[in-house]
Amino acid sequence: MKDTNDWRLEGSYFEACNCETACPCVWFNAPSEGDCKLLVAWHIDKGHFQQLQLDDLNIALACYSPGHMREGNWQAVLYVDARSNAAQFDAITQIFSGQSGGHLAVLMSFVGEVLGIKKVPIDYQEHDDNRRLTIPGITSIEIESIQGISGAPATIDNPPLCIVPSHPATVAKSSRYHYQDYDKNWQFSDRNGYYSPFIYHA
Repeated sequence: MKDTNDWRLEGSYFEACNCETACPCVWFNAPSEGDCKLLVAWHIDKGHFQQLQLDDLNIALACYSPGHMREGNWQAVLYVDARSNAAQFDAITQIFSGQSGGHLAVLMSFVGEVLGIKKVPIDYQEHDDNRRLTIPGITSIEIESIQGISGAPATIDNPPLCIVPSHPATVAKSSRYHYQDYDKNWQFSDRNGYYSPFIYHA
């Protein structure tokens, strides 16, 4: 039997949600509007699953939490880069569904229902303080960092709940957030965002 725990990914990520900046959910407080409409995007700079290379692939995850995020019952949809081959698609699905352990298994333990897993074109862009994600016909999101009192981007580190525990998160605000798939239709701006490098492993 192959060892599904032999994997490691590193790259960059960002997220955006409907909470006020900065999202209170990372401190295990209730969402600003009572629920959370979260979308997370990752770009893998370098990664492997066993002997399979996963470099230069993009992933996105849409999550809906009907109440306090700590209580679980999230709905989720996983989007995998259309450029992935069949083996890469299967590997990414295993990793990002939490089946192969690591921090992603912790995050996915809050998910009560997976609405779907799709292979789609994913355009992930980063430039200076700006992050953008486009999935044609599904989502278009853009965030930009918030400057701290020193003039550098504001950051938070080591909150109780986070997408990436390996690096401090830069606090950002969305200039655009549109997501429509399944029964979800979310549109807003000037709400929370975070971004950082990431490292995940089993």
